[in-house]
Amino acid sequence: MEEEVRNVDSVSEDISAAGNDSALTKPDYEAEILGIIRSNSSPRIMLGKIEDYHANDIAGVFSALNSQERKKLYRISNPEMLAEVFEYIDEDDAGKYLDEMDIRKAAAVVSEMETDTAANVLHQIEKEKRTLIIDSIHPEIQKEIRLLASFDEDEIGSHMTTNCIIIKEDLTVKQAMNELVRQAEDNDNISTLFVVDENDEFCGAIDLKDLIIARNTVPLDNLIVTSFPYVYANESIDDCIERLKDYSESYIPVLDNMNKVLGIITAQSIIEVVDDEMGEDYAKLAGLIAEEDLKEPLIQSMRKRLPWLVILLGLGMVVSSVVGMFDKVVAQLTLIMAFQSLILDMAGNVGTQSLAVTIRVLTDENLTFKQKGHLVTKEMRVGLCNGLLLGAISFVMVGLYIMFFKGKEAGFSFAVSGCIGASLLLAMIISSAVGTLIPLFFKRIKVDPAVASGPLITTVNDLVAVVTYYGMSWILLLNVLHFSN
Repeated sequence: MEEEVRNVDSVSEDISAAGNDSALTKPDYEAEILGIIRSNSSPRIMLGKIEDYHANDIAGVFSALNSQERKKLYRISNPEMLAEVFEYIDEDDAGKYLDEMDIRKAAAVVSEMETDTAANVLHQIEKEKRTLIIDSIHPEIQKEIRLLASFDEDEIGSHMTTNCIIIKEDLTVKQAMNELVRQAEDNDNISTLFVVDENDEFCGAIDLKDLIIARNTVPLDNLIVTSFPYVYANESIDDCIERLKDYSESYIPVLDNMNKVLGIITAQSIIEVVDDEMGEDYAKLAGLIAEEDLKEPLIQSMRKRLPWLVILLGLGMVVSSVVGMFDKVVAQLTLIMAFQSLILDMAGNVGTQSLAVTIRVLTDENLTFKQKGHLVTKEMRVGLCNGLLLGAISFVMVGLYIMFFKGKEAGFSFAVSGCIGASLLLAMIISSAVGTLIPLFFKRIKVDPAVASGPLITTVNDLVAVVTYYGMSWILLLNVLHFSN
């Protein structure tokens, strides 16, 4: 009996282990898709197999295929499937792949794409072929693509899609349902219907569920949510991105200056826009004029980095010249040179922290002057408190280090460490203020505060720290206490 129990337990453990291995092993869909494309199967058989995979998995194999293999995939695939796949491909690469297709196939694929994706992908290919493709698609789609192309890249209108349901407010519930069915053939964003008046001006929105369960006798006005959020097409992304993030709607209508619905911006587009904005801000914080990627040529990367580096080189020379002004202090107290990096590093770190907090706060466009003043004083208080703590630690630790490892007297050792602690305190307070005031100043003069990048703040704070440290050493150690080597 015991042996049977042991056998059952053993089988259970084997099944459990097999289940865990199965859960941990993810199917290699990309390898499977590559195998299908590189096989000698007929086009119909290949398409039938590939259609079983998610569009994102199909998009993932494009970079692993050579040009001939991709063209083979284009020929066997229908435009609807390719259009869905292109939604998951980076726009720069998507332009290259679209350029590999013949004009007729490319036009068919573009016709099936979301309008905003189509406009962005077409922008990546040469003008001559782009014109031929646009001329080959349906006039209505041409009009939509040209509409999106009329907006600047930093305007909401360039990220919208015209794929939405729009109905009149004077319809009955039954008529609204019929209109929904008619438009749903060409539009798949149907969970929310947007309502316009007789002048085509935006009135509000109706949830699809509310329309489905409504009785025919209920007036359509009772279903319309008139407080539904909206944005204007020519609004900049920076100005309205916070508003968009505040709503959990799947899509939000985009209006022109006459309050007519041009299209919608979807939740996916909002996420992409936020991601792009974060990437741009991150690049600026790193001292770059634009984002970089692994495929970028050397010269292009250099061009993005050099402008700020040249400016910072000039500021670095100013810092070095300031250090040279204190050459007499260094000559008489050589020991203090060993602790210069301590002050500079802490000042730079504090300034960068304040910069990050300030840029995050400045995403709120409605920040008042009083709130900005509170932000500055708060950051300076944080700098003061942290400076007091770190200054006290430096006073003790540096004093003991100089006394025991450099063999100096206790009075001299703790006088130097006291000067370092005081300099650290003062530098951290000033650096907190600088890290807050610089982006506020940039915002005031209508310049993106992210331009006040990490490298700029660090260099400015280096200047602050040098003047503070050597100035305090000159006053306290040389002129008050009269110390020297």
